[in-house]
Amino acid sequence: MSTVRGLLLAAGAGTRMGMPKALVRDDDGRSWLTRSVQVLRDGGCAGVTVVLGAAADEAEGVLADGPADLAAVEVVRAHAWEAGMGASLRAGLRILADHDGDAALIHLVDLPDVTAEVVARVLAEGAGSGTAALARASYDGVPGHPVLLGRDHWEPVAESAAGDRGAREYLAAHDPLLIECGDLATGADVDHRRNPR
Repeated sequence: MSTVRGLLLAAGAGTRMGMPKALVRDDDGRSWLTRSVQVLRDGGCAGVTVVLGAAADEAEGVLADGPADLAAVEVVRAHAWEAGMGASLRAGLRILADHDGDAALIHLVDLPDVTAEVVARVLAEGAGSGTAALARASYDGVPGHPVLLGRDHWEPVAESAAGDRGAREYLAAHDPLLIECGDLATGADVDHRRNPR
C-alpha cells in the first residue's frame, strides 16, 4: 500500500456551532479533535498533520492534554484561516510537500461518526494508485470525506482551493473513485449543538 499521511482540517471558527470545532467535546467529554486524529491513525495513516486557525493555542492545548501518542502529531497554523477551508487546505498541502509519502487523506474535524473503519476502507480501495490516487468516501452514493489525494494532485488542488469550497471544484472536474461507506457511517458534518462545551 502507498504511504499516506492524514491531513486533518480543524481551523474554522465554527460560527454556527458557537465555538471553534477543534474545541468541541461530546457530552461524555471526548474531544472531536483528538478523536479525529485517532481515527486517521487507527485507520492506517502513516502520520497526521493537523491544520489549526481559530483558537489555535487552545486547540494545541487539547492535543497536548490528550493521549500520549498524540505528542507526535504535526500542527500547522493556517494564518489566513478566516478565508475559509481553501486556505486551510493550501496550508496543509504546502507542509506535506516536505514529507515523504505518496498521498494525503483529507479529513474534517466536524465528522464525528466517521470511524477508523471508513479511513481503512478508503485507503485499501483507493491508495493503490500511489501518487495518482484520487478517491473519496461516499455515503449512500453522496460524495463526502475523507478524500484521498495522491501527490500528483496536491499542487493543482492547492491552486484551485478557494473560500469554503476546498477541493470541491477540482474533484468535480476530475472524477474521483467513490468508495461507498454508508454501511459504516453517515458522513454528516455537525454544525449545531444544543449544549456545546
